[in-house]
Amino acid sequence: MFKEQTYKDKMNKTIDLLSKELSSLRTGRANASMLDLIKVDVYGQKMPINQLATISVPEPRTINIQVWDLNNVALIDSAIKKSELGLNPQIDGQLMRLPVPDLNEERRIELGKIIKSMGEKCKISIRNIRREGNDELKKMLKSKEISEDEEKKSEKVIQNITDSNIKLIEEKIISKEKEIMTI
Repeated sequence: MFKEQTYKDKMNKTIDLLSKELSSLRTGRANASMLDLIKVDVYGQKMPINQLATISVPEPRTINIQVWDLNNVALIDSAIKKSELGLNPQIDGQLMRLPVPDLNEERRIELGKIIKSMGEKCKISIRNIRREGNDELKKMLKSKEISEDEEKKSEKVIQNITDSNIKLIEEKIISKEKEIMTI
């Protein structure tokens, strides 16, 4: 039997990932989740900063990173500098301060492009999940597990789920773009 819920769940996971990626983008205010996507190469593996240090936001324009192991300070510093965030850490022993500068117009436009690209990748993933579902339906029809009517009905259901998810992605992208373009 064909299970639409499986594809609905896959699409929801894709959208959750987009939401996480969007929350990590810098909007001019300091936010600890900005560092979520940065991975540091330590102990022979890539680890998120929050597993190597305590992250706090004492002021709207500053992120403090209290690194637990002094040996990791330089590694975290280089990982932050290599990221697309455009932040420059100030190191004071095991404490790193990340001043979050105001977004200039050029950076806002650049972030807008990054947001659109993230949205497109997410839409492509959603469409791939739809294609995967439709392929499964065709296989089931060929092996006579379902009738043509059931196949058409299930294709419509998958298409409706796809359409609603793509609309949700567009809403998230527009919302994030507004947030970044607001001074």
